[in-house]
Amino acid sequence: MQKLEVIHYPNLKTVLMVEEVLKNANNLMTREQLKKKLPTKIMHQTLNVILEYLEESGKIIDGRKGILWVHNTSQKLDKAIEEGVEL
Repeated sequence: MQKLEVIHYPNLKTVLMVEEVLKNANNLMTREQLKKKLPTKIMHQTLNVILEYLEESGKIIDGRKGILWVHNTSQKLDKAIEEGVEL
């Protein structure tokens, strides 16, 4: 991704709000759909900063068709990956 000059960094409350909406979504969501589901308005650039952070931390996938929450906190999954065999 290209680095943009950020005019306004999001606060933690805003990041958590976006995370919560994405976690509870059952399918892909566009940026506009996400903005409509948020309880408060958010600047487009601020949303992009949050989404870039979430993607870099492995919590979402931001593709052409939309945004998808992929982070899994299952300890069973972590254990299976750790003990898994590569083919």
